[in-house]
Order: sequence, then structure tokens, then C-alpha cells
Amino acid sequence: MINIQRFVVNLIAENCYIVSDETNEAVMIDCGAYSQDEEQEISRYISDNALTLRHLICTHAHFDHILGDMFVYGHFHLKPMLHPADMWLYDNVELQIRNFLHKEIRISMPDVGAYIYYGDVISFGHHHLKAIATPGHTPGGLSFYCKEESLLFSGDSLFSHSIGRTDFPYGDEDALIRSLKENVMTLPNETVILPGHGGPTTVREEKAMNPFLQ
Repeated sequence: MINIQRFVVNLIAENCYIVSDETNEAVMIDCGAYSQDEEQEISRYISDNALTLRHLICTHAHFDHILGDMFVYGHFHLKPMLHPADMWLYDNVELQIRNFLHKEIRISMPDVGAYIYYGDVISFGHHHLKAIATPGHTPGGLSFYCKEESLLFSGDSLFSHSIGRTDFPYGDEDALIRSLKENVMTLPNETVILPGHGGPTTVREEKAMNPFLQ
């Protein structure tokens, strides 16, 4: 049995997920927590459920998905894991914030703990998340697929009836659409998709309703 807790965090309403199973081992996906209240809510959930956090994994390195990485490192001694093609974004998070929010915000980031490559498998408890290639929103975009539970965490690559923006630096709409058609729309129709913003959808619904994937 898998448990999924979503936290909607920061000014961009980013979805941070904690995924755990009956062993109480857990993985955190895209910790964008920024305020102290958000950090405390996440810490309290982990403590109240006696979870052991095994990994902090990133679908991509846009600032709203990594703002909480230092918090996770400080409290749970986990360094983030991401695809190496997104390292320029990770290393320039303050520049991202300046360009997107037009604000000067000082952010300290931990070193990256390990790289995730396409096809890698992240394990926790009795479950596994396979890293699927979904570049285009960023060069190193990843989605994480749990075959046992028919779940896909799509980050900002795929949303309900839409796809991620590609007008940011290093965006590539053709690459994103190609990767989604080849690597996501080929998953079973019943696969539930949990995106980086907004609510869930399914492969079946996106095949039928997403104008970018027709």
C-alpha cells in the first residue's frame, strides 16, 4: 500500500509530495517549501507518521521546486538528486528568482548528492520509482513512474490538459512534446499522473483531451 501526501507550497503553488508505504520508508519529490510554516508542516507530517525519509528527488531544477532543499538537508541530512543536465539551473537559483519574480532573494543550496539518469530506479520500502525522460521544460526534466501503483509524478512536464512552459531559458517545446508522446503516453491508460502544479489526471484523459498531444 502506498501513501501520498501533497503539500502546496511557496508563491507559485508548487506540489511537494511525500510518498511512503507500509514500511514507513519514504521519498520526497520536489521540495519547494519556502516559509517556516511550510517547513514545519512537512516536518510534522514526517514525525507524526514515524517516516524514515530515504531520498529527496527532483523532477527538475526550477527554483520553485528546489527552494526547500536546504531545509531537507538540515533536518533530514539528505542531499537532492537530479539529472545533471539541470545543474546550471540548480547552481543559479538566485538568478532564476531574479528573472522570474524580479526580486533579490538569497538562497543557500546544499551540494547535489547524486545524479539521476534516465532509467535509474529510486527504491524505498517495497516500492520503486523509475526515472523517465521528459526533457523540454528543462534540459534534464524527469518524471518518476511507480509501476506497482500505476502512478507517474510528472513535475512540470505534463499537467491536466496542458504541458509545461518552454519559453524559459533552455526550454524546448518540440523536445517536450516528443518525450511526452514517446515516454508517457505509452504508459497504461489507467496511470494516474500527479503534476508539479494543480490536480491529478490520467494517461487516458491526456490522450483524449490534451491539445498538445493529439
